[in-house]
Amino acid sequence: MSNNTQPSNLFRPLLAAAFAVSANIGAALPAHADYLWLQTENGQTRAQVGELHKAPGPLSELSDPRQVVAEGKTVPASADAYVLGKEEGAAADQRFSATRAGSDGVLTYYQARFGRQETKAVNDLELVPTTPQGNTYQLVFKGRPVAASQVNVDTSEGWRRVLVPAKDGTVSFTPSFPGLYVLEVTARVNNGSVKIDGKQYDEVRHTATLSFEVPQ
Repeated sequence: MSNNTQPSNLFRPLLAAAFAVSANIGAALPAHADYLWLQTENGQTRAQVGELHKAPGPLSELSDPRQVVAEGKTVPASADAYVLGKEEGAAADQRFSATRAGSDGVLTYYQARFGRQETKAVNDLELVPTTPQGNTYQLVFKGRPVAASQVNVDTSEGWRRVLVPAKDGTVSFTPSFPGLYVLEVTARVNNGSVKIDGKQYDEVRHTATLSFEVPQ
């Protein structure tokens, strides 16, 4: 990604970036909303849903769980749909997606990424480090850089912080202690209701996370 690429103003009214909380843009979103994130357990990368500082939520409420890979890469099937396989010829970063059709009329597309080695996006909505293993991130929506409006940091230790984006739309912070960090984005991307497979939804959201471990 070019460092002089400016975020598109087209998406400013539609997108709100946050680390572990939902932001309010255009219409009110919940102060806290569930998200999908990836973390390593016993040498495996696993998807979890809920909030990092709480007990994981039920994965049974999600549909269409799948590992997301870049074009030209392959991944072996796993017996557990929420455990990611190793991509052939891939870098360290892994991605996953799932959908939840809520009874409250909200359709949520979850997109998760683990690792911060790659400097390009693969998911539709993704927080991307501007340098490998760097501490500055650009929000990207369908290949276009967009500006964040509110940014929070959440960790496995319960530490949180709200950050204000720079003028170029990027967000930066330096991890100060070991543990799991989760960066989360929630975006309301429709201006009205939508019908999918015959079911009406009053709101469509994209929720994306970038998680990484800071070792001891």
